[in-house]
Amino acid sequence: MKEEIKERLQRNETWQRALYMLFFIIIYGVSKFVIFAIILFQFITIILTGGTNEQMLKFGQNLSTYLYQITQFLTFNSEEHPFPFSKWPNGAPHHISQYID
Repeated sequence: MKEEIKERLQRNETWQRALYMLFFIIIYGVSKFVIFAIILFQFITIILTGGTNEQMLKFGQNLSTYLYQITQFLTFNSEEHPFPFSKWPNGAPHHISQYID
């Protein structure tokens, strides 16, 4: 048993994933501030114009999908590395978008 654990600890893949996870934890934290800025911007836009900013809606959707992808990776539900190691998301996550019109 101890030998198996030692072997797993010596695998490069384990430590590479740990570094990717650390990187995406930092990105996730920064992204929360961007989400907060979008919330404030949209709220102020509603007050001033009576409607939301369409470009910010799209960016907010894409950022939400990106955070979902990061969460999937961090929780080991996906092995796909999110942006910048893959394309920036466009729209809702694929398996969720089937439920959205």
